[in-house]
Amino acid sequence: MAGDADSGAVRELLVVFAVAGAGLVLAMVAAFAPWHPRPGRAAPAGLVELRSPAGSAGPAVELTSG
Repeated sequence: MAGDADSGAVRELLVVFAVAGAGLVLAMVAAFAPWHPRPGRAAPAGLVELRSPAGSAGPAVELTSG
């Protein structure tokens, strides 16, 4: 009886480690895969460039102390 419980626990741990390892591999592939544009496909989004609206003189709210 004790042997059956031990083999079930080991098998369950192996399944948990296998699923965790597969998830880690998929995350690494997504993180480190090249995201270069290919001919005939849309290019990936580039960096966002932040600009102030034309004619803005400063912040809309002035901070004063005291």
